[in-house]
Amino acid sequence: MTDQKQFINGLLQAWRDEMLSARNYHALAEREANPERKKILERMAVAEEHHAERWAKRLGELGVSTGTFSETPVERIRRWVLLRSDTNVAAKMLEAGESEADKLYDVLLTNAPNEADRQSLTEAQLDERAHNRMLEEFEGKSAYEPQTKLESILRREKWHVRAGGWIGQAIYGVNDGLGAAFGVVSGVAGATHANPEFVLLSGFATAIASALSMGGGAYLATKSEREVYEAEIERERREIEENPEEEREELELFYQLKGFTESEAKAMAERLAEKPDQMLKTLAHEELGLSEQTFPKEWPAALSATISTAIGAAVPVIPFVFSSGMTALVISFVVSILAHFLVGASKVVITGRSWLKSGTEMTLIGIGEAAITYGIGLLVSPAIG
Repeated sequence: MTDQKQFINGLLQAWRDEMLSARNYHALAEREANPERKKILERMAVAEEHHAERWAKRLGELGVSTGTFSETPVERIRRWVLLRSDTNVAAKMLEAGESEADKLYDVLLTNAPNEADRQSLTEAQLDERAHNRMLEEFEGKSAYEPQTKLESILRREKWHVRAGGWIGQAIYGVNDGLGAAFGVVSGVAGATHANPEFVLLSGFATAIASALSMGGGAYLATKSEREVYEAEIERERREIEENPEEEREELELFYQLKGFTESEAKAMAERLAEKPDQMLKTLAHEELGLSEQTFPKEWPAALSATISTAIGAAVPVIPFVFSSGMTALVISFVVSILAHFLVGASKVVITGRSWLKSGTEMTLIGIGEAAITYGIGLLVSPAIG
């Protein structure tokens, strides 16, 4: 069920935001000395005006009048600041606006009453994302700056670790499994005076449940990410088929923002247009920031998360297989705290942080977790006899 009132209110907000953005882009274009940037800003302003006209028309169909657009004093002050800021600051301010517009369109999509509205909102949202990437280029995040070039090369080298890769899943799987099982073992040990039967039963049940949950979550998250990628690619493919000239012009603008002259950008876009599949991949990367190479595979991610979570969860439990009572609890505590430090230190592979700081942080969290759950176990111990 959709909420029509919420949809109308959201559409009114979208109309107002688009009108304001158009004025800001026009104002920036007037002060812009670079003719290529000036042209791009004007085109972005026109695109925002088209969005506003579309929403005004749709609101009229719903029996709602937008009235006359007028700015608030705060909005006038913001534009005054915008026009007196340097290019980087201005681009950041506008980029924040585009991000908010993107979020608003997400809400509107959930309340859209029909497929035609969803299609219109999706198209507008894609435009906002394209504007966002253009503004990133305005901030100076050019593909031809040395740091950006290096980052681009590193992203293409598959042997580098990505947070979404199987190594990342493994590290975070061990972390989650260890934390969940350590908490359960400590709590049950406190409640049952470290009875090995209760600890083993609850510990291994936690290990199995955590492992399956993490594996299923990793699989679904990765699959959903790929499905979103495929859906966006399909929309972009349709746009190339239905509006090839407009898409080629859009590609030209991206190349101009990267530092190419208008003639060079046009020649490159025309060359890519001869290879539709390559043009599709390029537009997906430039406009939407999507690349198939950045997505991990579903099954490796799921298996990595499942196995690593099970390994992490087994660490606090295993001492109770070979010992019992307080001796087993002390061994479990020592081994688990050491494991917390090692897992925390290993995160440096993903985060790049200090291994000592990360390991110490995880160790303190583990100690706090054990103390709290063990204390709760002692409190409920009299209730269970």
